[in-house]
Amino acid sequence: MTKKLKIGIVEDEMIIANVLSDMLMEVGYEVTEFASRYSEAITMIETEKPDLILLDINLLGPKTGIDVAEAIRKNYHIPFIFLTANLDAGTIEKAKVVKPSAYLVKPVTKEQLHSAIEIAFSNYNEENQATVNSEVANLPKDFLFVKDGYVFRKVFFNEILYLESDANYVTIHLAGDKKIMVRFTMSEFLEQLDKKLFIRVHRSYVINIKMVDNVFPTEVSVKGQKVSIGKNYKDELMKILGIN
Repeated sequence: MTKKLKIGIVEDEMIIANVLSDMLMEVGYEVTEFASRYSEAITMIETEKPDLILLDINLLGPKTGIDVAEAIRKNYHIPFIFLTANLDAGTIEKAKVVKPSAYLVKPVTKEQLHSAIEIAFSNYNEENQATVNSEVANLPKDFLFVKDGYVFRKVFFNEILYLESDANYVTIHLAGDKKIMVRFTMSEFLEQLDKKLFIRVHRSYVINIKMVDNVFPTEVSVKGQKVSIGKNYKDELMKILGIN
């Protein structure tokens, strides 16, 4: 099953942190414990493993949110959004170096917050799509973010049973009878997946080969769910599954 995305809040004013937390939970996100200084932020990231950070530039202590951002880019590789009360030219120049996903000027509305997070996760998907096949990628990508209602959700590849296309939409069939529909063509969506794991068996269907139970003359069973096999795809499927 998909899980709620977890958002980390690094903010030195507790009133603002609580307001941000309430807005995030209203639109369906999970929220970490708050951090108000560099050391707390690093501990929170390592222990709670958030999917995105809301990061105030001005923090308690000698180190700033920009220092936290440098550590995130170097060691944790998750998107982050800067929060600031004063978006002056000097601050912008310093912040640009660490390449945040977005800037938000306090006070922030729920709509602004939600839009910035949506854009951040959308851009993160595109960045990972570009690097997943790169020889310099440190780790293989085993998940993607998909929009489900008001929020982006993290979906791990090993949760996906099969994909079903209908024109410009793809339905992701997950374990536990969960379904998510996304606005992509099948070809576009396949670009985000592990091509060794997801195999096209029909013009309208792609399966996760690790989830195959049985293979019939015109169908394949994926965790008990029957998926049609197109005649133009059958030979390649049999070859991949090692069936003579």
